[in-house]
Amino acid sequence: MDTLSERWAKLLPNTIVVGPDDARPRPAVILFHGCGGMRPHLPLYAAAARAAGWRAFIVDSYAPRGWGRMFALSMVCTGATLRGHDRGGDVLAAIQGVSARADVDASKIAVAGWSHGGWGIMELLAAPRTRPGELGVADAGSASLAGVKGAWLAYPYVGFMATARTRPWLHKPRAEVVIARSDHLTTVRNAERIFTDHRKQGAHIETWIAEGTHSFDEPTGAMPMRHDPALTQVAVGRFEAFLRGL
Repeated sequence: MDTLSERWAKLLPNTIVVGPDDARPRPAVILFHGCGGMRPHLPLYAAAARAAGWRAFIVDSYAPRGWGRMFALSMVCTGATLRGHDRGGDVLAAIQGVSARADVDASKIAVAGWSHGGWGIMELLAAPRTRPGELGVADAGSASLAGVKGAWLAYPYVGFMATARTRPWLHKPRAEVVIARSDHLTTVRNAERIFTDHRKQGAHIETWIAEGTHSFDEPTGAMPMRHDPALTQVAVGRFEAFLRGL
């Protein structure tokens, strides 16, 4: 089983770094793709982060594991492997690795996840991290989340396999949750209920109902998902505003 440092050493070579062309410590946002893998909408959000003066790190969870898109669609999107709890180990390792960089302000970190990536982030926020092996890593309790000030969750998976979806967040960053009106994986009512419960438990969450499908911001031909370029631009603008407000 990987330690956090070993996991980050595997993830780093396939992590795309976008940001201002300088070496000064800047706030950083770490982006985690959906179950379909690295897709062309993520650089749009990274560019928005750069415009806000942030560094962005787009983490590929599949390349280090030797997985291609077809494997991901058939095995990860179906829940057969790498469920959100284990993806949380990637999130935690990336937080620790990015925070250690000289060009990052470790006191101002945000995490952003799309669908499966949002599931992984939520699993991390709810994890006690008191036992070896939690989140699929040997030393989950050794990393600090003190610098994590924000979480952007774009149509996060909150279906039946997300068993921690109702557990209280033990770390409570300011969060914005994008709920897709026509999401085939959840109803608006279900998603709103889950995040209302988290607010009652002390989480600082704002929800935005986007008038689109699941993955509306991702160019895709996979029905019932439909790409909406105009709504994508609204989402990217909200993402930039979210970072500027942290």
